[in-house]
Amino acid sequence: MDGTELLCIGHRGAMGHAPENTLLSFRKALELGAQCVEGDIYFVDGRLLVIHDDRLDRTTNGSGHLQDHDFEYLRSLDAGNGEKIPTLEELFETVDLRAGVNIELKGPGTARPVADFVAARRKEGWDDALILVSSFNHRELEAVRRMDPHIGLGVLIAGTPVDAAAIAVGLGAYSVHLSLKFVDRTVVEDAHLCGLRVFVFTVNDPDDIRRMEALRPKGLSVGGDGKLPKIITTEICIHSESTLFTCRSPFLKSFRWPGGLFPSLLPTGCRGDQS
Repeated sequence: MDGTELLCIGHRGAMGHAPENTLLSFRKALELGAQCVEGDIYFVDGRLLVIHDDRLDRTTNGSGHLQDHDFEYLRSLDAGNGEKIPTLEELFETVDLRAGVNIELKGPGTARPVADFVAARRKEGWDDALILVSSFNHRELEAVRRMDPHIGLGVLIAGTPVDAAAIAVGLGAYSVHLSLKFVDRTVVEDAHLCGLRVFVFTVNDPDDIRRMEALRPKGLSVGGDGKLPKIITTEICIHSESTLFTCRSPFLKSFRWPGGLFPSLLPTGCRGDQS
């Protein structure tokens, strides 16, 4: 126990307390003590919008495909509790350097506008260590890497590939993101040997967090089914060689790891491959 704390990532904000991916939800996540928030991004009608689905039906009072509508119409919709679908710029204005932001690329063609967006945020004082760009779409991540090698990448993995770490290393990623359903000691150790950080999604039960202790991940995405307060008001420690995190909110003190939340780390290969 070295005093470092568990990185709690507010999944779509604090969706158990406020409509997911709305500014209200992100503000609530910060209030509850999340040190990073995750938002899902589509590029529609020339704007970066924060919304999870490619259809409007589930999270708004609209219907149909997101890409079939213009920005004016999309902004007229109610995303819950009178909230609008926010832009990525509004999300960053809301966070205001108080936490990290995990930008998850959802729709096609997001790489270029997101890379340009991050470059603009640097000029406003955002450090690369506070921004992570993640996706299940590895081609989009590859495009981001080509456009801006300084952006930290998080490789989201579905299921159990033979070598998740190799996929992430091939993309020059900072982290590999694994489902709670499939994470095990082998995949975590392989990632660590390759210099990768490991994040686990989506964790909502204290027993699952305790179960992760032996696996030594870097951080957990919490709140996917509305249990963010249950997680972060329970004292739970997960030890790692370089990181030890604890979720203790609302008494959680803000902190920065050396280099920030997402310190620059571009793995060049697995230590096990060196000979």
